[in-house]
Amino acid sequence: MIRHAGLVALRLGGSWCGALVEGPSGIGKSDLALRAIAAGFRLVADDRTVVFASGGRLYGKAPESLRDKLEVRGLGIVTVPAVAQCRIGVVVRCVDASQAVERMPQTRLERLAGLDVPVFDLWPLEPAAPAKIRHMLQHLGVAL
Repeated sequence: MIRHAGLVALRLGGSWCGALVEGPSGIGKSDLALRAIAAGFRLVADDRTVVFASGGRLYGKAPESLRDKLEVRGLGIVTVPAVAQCRIGVVVRCVDASQAVERMPQTRLERLAGLDVPVFDLWPLEPAAPAKIRHMLQHLGVAL
């Protein structure tokens, strides 16, 4: 399935583990991806992500036509070295800053391609957003 989402990844435990970043157009998904890359993440996909299950795990990759491409508002489409695919550890739902994000959220799961994955809400433009995604992947996501 193709999701309207970006995917950024960290190298954890010897393999790439990623956050599927979803939200409405214009909310700041690509901006968040650019800041995450500056904070040590790697791009997997921007704007569209192919999500699939294999061996009981959830994975994502960019459609071939979008591989190594990131849309940077004000610059256009830029080429960024990307990871070919990665395991999806969490789903990050980008919400508008006018919406509440729970301080102590209950664990929520979403079923994608027949597998459950934790879901977290996040304000994508807040300065700590990349650090929060790092923490989600290291401590709260699907176990490697």
